[in-house]
Amino acid sequence: MRSSSLLLLFFLADVSDVLGGSDFRICAFNLHSFGESKSKNSEIITRYDVCLLQEVRDSKGKALPQLLNSLQSAVTSERLGRSETYQEQYVFVYRTDSVTVTGQYQYPDDKPGDVDAFSREPFVVRFKAPKTAIREFTLIPQHTTPSNTTKELDALYDVLQRVRQMWRTENVMLLGDFNADCGYLAKKNRKYVRLLTESNLFWLIPDDVDTTVRSTTFCSYDRIVVHGETFHRAIVPSSAKPFNFQEAYRLTEDQVTCNICIEVVDREVQKRSEGAAVRLCRCRESR
Repeated sequence: MRSSSLLLLFFLADVSDVLGGSDFRICAFNLHSFGESKSKNSEIITRYDVCLLQEVRDSKGKALPQLLNSLQSAVTSERLGRSETYQEQYVFVYRTDSVTVTGQYQYPDDKPGDVDAFSREPFVVRFKAPKTAIREFTLIPQHTTPSNTTKELDALYDVLQRVRQMWRTENVMLLGDFNADCGYLAKKNRKYVRLLTESNLFWLIPDDVDTTVRSTTFCSYDRIVVHGETFHRAIVPSSAKPFNFQEAYRLTEDQVTCNICIEVVDREVQKRSEGAAVRLCRCRESR
């Protein structure tokens, strides 16, 4: 397990210079057991058009309504997990003035020969954002279990193929706390992960980028994977880099309560050129 840290890291990709308009932003947070005690920490989430929340444990259903403002709505997975005493939810918070939900799908984890591959099955959501260059896209989230990372990452490929066929879409992004490096995903096991070996899949955070916050560890755990050339061409190549969020905003360790944040910025269609920015941040760490 990775220990708590004083740092919150952002991976920020520069966006091509263009004229006018505003960015369309997608993010994901692992909020580390999000519930009522953290429901007032909404400042960062309001920055985004779509924000995936991971590790939501709001058993009473009271925390999420407190998090949303008047321009936001949310779509939520069922409670997921093999243990009745520990379950999580995926939650997509989105701005109703810039994006609409056109489909949702709770993956049943029923593939013959590989039933129950996931501890927390992906909750797939399709969005329509007509002012963006992409216009419509699908997000597949995943918070893997460290002890089962290789199997779960490989099984994500099956989820991707089912979603592509079901919705006839190529604009798909997989994102989240993948635990995709070092002891959780050994190099000798990567050949067994189709998400890594198959073509037309683009890993935006390379293996040589340290996404940890401790100087004694160098691992690229957290990833964004884009399917399809259209999505890939919108991303500024090789632009991801770490940013010390806590230092920049002068936060104390107690103020840094999230865990994982991933952000993608898609340029609006009216602009002269298309681009995207990718952010990945980490603060208090938990598995």
